[in-house]
Amino acid sequence: MEPLRTGDPSRIGRYRLLRRLGAGGMGVVFLARAPGGAIAAVKTVRSSFADESGFRARFRREVEAARQVDSRWVVALLDADAEAETPWLATSYVPGPSLAEAVDLFGPLSPASVRVLGVRLAEALETVHGAGLVHRDVKPGNVLLAPDGPRLIDFGIARAPEGTALTSSGMIVGSPGFLSPEQARARGGEIGPPSDVFSLGCVLAFAATGVRPFGSGAAAGVLLRTVYEEPDPAALPDALAPLLRACLHKDPADRPSLARLRTTLGEEAAASSAEPSDWLPAAVTRLINDRSAAVLTLGAIEPTQVSASAPSDAASTASAEALTLTAVTATRPTPRTVGRRGFLRLGSTAGLLAAGGGGAWWWSTRTEPGPSTPSGAGRPRPELAVAFHGDLTGADKESGKAQLNGARLAVEQLNAQSDRPFRLKLRPYDDGGDAGRARELAARLSKDAEVLAVLGPTTDACFSATEKTYTRAVMPVVSVSVGADTQGSPIESNTFHCHAALRVPHGLLAAPCIRYLSRHADSRQVFLVDDRAQDQFAWALCDQTERALRRSGRDATVTRVAAGKIDYASLAAEVRAARADAVLFTGDAPRAAGFASALTAARFTGARLATERALDPRFLTSAGAAATGWVFATSFTDATADPSARAFTAAYRARFDTDPGWYAAEAHDAVMFLAQACDKDGTPLTERGAIARRMPEITYSGITRTVKYEQGYGYNHDAMFWFRADDGEFRYLGQYLDAAVS
Repeated sequence: MEPLRTGDPSRIGRYRLLRRLGAGGMGVVFLARAPGGAIAAVKTVRSSFADESGFRARFRREVEAARQVDSRWVVALLDADAEAETPWLATSYVPGPSLAEAVDLFGPLSPASVRVLGVRLAEALETVHGAGLVHRDVKPGNVLLAPDGPRLIDFGIARAPEGTALTSSGMIVGSPGFLSPEQARARGGEIGPPSDVFSLGCVLAFAATGVRPFGSGAAAGVLLRTVYEEPDPAALPDALAPLLRACLHKDPADRPSLARLRTTLGEEAAASSAEPSDWLPAAVTRLINDRSAAVLTLGAIEPTQVSASAPSDAASTASAEALTLTAVTATRPTPRTVGRRGFLRLGSTAGLLAAGGGGAWWWSTRTEPGPSTPSGAGRPRPELAVAFHGDLTGADKESGKAQLNGARLAVEQLNAQSDRPFRLKLRPYDDGGDAGRARELAARLSKDAEVLAVLGPTTDACFSATEKTYTRAVMPVVSVSVGADTQGSPIESNTFHCHAALRVPHGLLAAPCIRYLSRHADSRQVFLVDDRAQDQFAWALCDQTERALRRSGRDATVTRVAAGKIDYASLAAEVRAARADAVLFTGDAPRAAGFASALTAARFTGARLATERALDPRFLTSAGAAATGWVFATSFTDATADPSARAFTAAYRARFDTDPGWYAAEAHDAVMFLAQACDKDGTPLTERGAIARRMPEITYSGITRTVKYEQGYGYNHDAMFWFRADDGEFRYLGQYLDAAVS
């Protein structure tokens, strides 16, 4: 639990707020006290969602759905207000862990415990279905554990079977791994009570073995296995296998009814020696007791911090004597005094998970608590694996190695920050710049469930070879030196923007070229060389530059040269014949050097412009004195000269004993951006799809640029820079909108 922050309200409706329990995808969750002294969990909705068209109507329906369910095994909805400026709902507070957390901490439940779990969840779902609803998101995270039985939570996506808001075809709703085949196929009209039976079978299998019946990893792969493959035998313990296989039948008509499931499990439970009151392992019961005691010691915690605008009585902390738990407590409680350190260790995970009822969207990205939540304190931070996919041995190995080093430095700095809710683990992989190897590597990484994101590849060719594979796996990809213009591809009926490119698309590099030619050189007759060796890059750059120059009243001539040998002297003669006062060459360093020498020999004195493809020491060496004065438009900065990158450069030199190469600082920004995308209000995201969906939503201010997605432009449409060749070296001039060229 955390104190209230400045700006938090002191009251919501009739509830006096006591602490922050955490934040979910839709808003903030508070621990609160009702006028009668009962403790509740109050969830608020972010204004950005509340202002969406139709949201309040959906919210009202969700509230009404939860109010129709009256079961001992369903967490009760206490109150709600869909019309408030900030919509909210309050539910009973349950201090128990979720089934997902319990299995993670203490391992699978015994067969006897699983039978009790199944009987009571079947009873809960019978009540849900009796109210004319389908839960649609039965999963371990939505099942809370209490000494007398489980509690089913989250009706945010529950709908009457005939409802259309979230049951129309083409939309997948729920959590992959626990969805029915009809949900995985997004066949809304076919989703009824049997769908919840399938999900319950998945939950019971997970509870008994700790294994998901249809595997883990990329959502798309899990959904395909759910539809077409049989469950993993390792998820089906012998004692429960026949019944679970029946629940997991692909055809809804062949699944058992909840009544049959409850009867069968009840008979088996009665035949066992386990008592229903002792259905939980002792370790789980102790955890529940500890968390109950932690709530009852609220009076011993320092006063709540509230906004200065809060009512004067809001700053007082409710005494322990005035508080009561509305949730069930252990049958053999062992209360004890819990100190500050112990309280932080016991924490509020239960509060986040226990706030039942209303929107499943509140918990859709919930994972292991981090250091920002008390329940994460004292526990090792989860480690999120990121794969570096680059060229470390091929033609672009210098760029690939610089990117890897920049990424390594970022990971080391991130992991040294103790307030981060997770650690990053960087795994380097080399494709050698070969598209075939890159494709094979992408397939392997996509199947590795531990890999949550990819940094790379290094080249356009390798990115193009891997894009479809990574997109199908809903793999978040953050590239640094790829100029391919893509923002993601459709997956099933959903669209994920899986690719975040920190380098601008090739076509946008025309912007600094146009600015230099028109504003700095004030050229009136420009000679553009479309080098076919550079394929679409050269064509797009020349086409856009020519159009823009002509619109501003300037003349431009485009000459195309073959990908093979160039007659540089003849090309320079064409420049003189066209009476050009500026040239733009789109080729690489060796070809640009040949052209530069020919222009000098032809006594051309106009402006000379190239791109990052020619910004290579080979240009300086081959062109010699003819290189002086050439200006280069790039999508990368010079970390050794950029004032904002001084600290990075010093750290890089200390760590690797060399100056950072091209794209090293950008790779550092890429990792930092990715880390921000993995952090949802202090909670680590451990699903690829959740990270991919979050990437376009965040803004990261880095050392080389501000990484922010804009529709139609991508992430960094103005992150372009100028260099100039002077005295045998490249001199960094700065960001193209701000730099001055003498």
